[in-house]
Amino acid sequence: MTPITGNAAAFRGLHHDRAGRGPLVLPGPWDPASARVFAAAGFRALATPSAGIAASLGYDDGSTPADEMFTAVARIARAVAEDGVMVSADIEDGYGLPPAELVERLLETGAVGCNLEDSDRTTGRLKDPAEQAEWLAEVRAAAGDRLVINARTDTFLRGDRTAPDATSAIARARLYALAGADCVYPILAPAELLPEIARAVPAPVNAIALPNGPAPRELGELGAARVTFGGGLHRRTMAMVEDLANGLRKTVDVTAN
Repeated sequence: MTPITGNAAAFRGLHHDRAGRGPLVLPGPWDPASARVFAAAGFRALATPSAGIAASLGYDDGSTPADEMFTAVARIARAVAEDGVMVSADIEDGYGLPPAELVERLLETGAVGCNLEDSDRTTGRLKDPAEQAEWLAEVRAAAGDRLVINARTDTFLRGDRTAPDATSAIARARLYALAGADCVYPILAPAELLPEIARAVPAPVNAIALPNGPAPRELGELGAARVTFGGGLHRRTMAMVEDLANGLRKTVDVTAN
C-alpha cells in the first residue's frame, strides 16, 4: 500500500498555545461517512475511537483484528484527505506489533497520530509503567516526528472509582511524557482532578467528554488541552438509529417481511 502522507507537525501544533481558544476538540468518526460529516462541519482533525470502529465492524470493543482496524483507519483518513483533515487513530495497546512495524502500518493508513493505552488488550490489566514507558520510547524512536503519540493511562478506568486519586495517573503520565509522548490521556479522570494532573505533567492533557459531564470548553478551563469522546458519539448515533428503527416498526408488520 502506498503511504498517504499526513502532516504530523501541524497536528502537533494544534495541541499547544490553546489559551483563549479552548481545547482542541477531536470528534471520533467510526467510518468514512461519519468522518465526512465532521469534516464538513469544519473540524480540522479527528480521532478515531476503537470502540466505535469495533461496533461498526461487528466486534466487541477490544476484539477488532489489527488488520481490520488499520484498514478502517485508512478508509477514514482517505475519506477526508482532500479536505486537509488530519486523523489520529486509536490503536489500543498496539496489537503486540514491534514498534517499527506498528509505526509503518500507521503511516500507511495516513494517520498523523495515535492513541496507545497502558492496559493489556487481552487481560485488561494495567501494564508495568516502566515497561510501558520503555515501549513508548521505542515507538517514538521509530516514528521520529512523523506521528503525534497520545499515551493513554487507564488508572481511572481500571482502578477504584469510589476513591479517585491522581497520584498513580500522574506518575504514569510523567513517565510517558518523558519517554516521548506528545500528549497524555488519563481516561475517565474526574473533572476535579484535571487541574492537578495538568499542573504536574509536562505534556498536553487529553480529557474525555462524557454525556453528563463538563462540556469541552469547561474541560479546557480545567486544564485539558485536547478533548475526545471515545465511543460516545457512535453510541449516541446508534441510539438515534434504534429510535428510528422502533418508530419504523410501528408503521409496518415486520412479521410479514
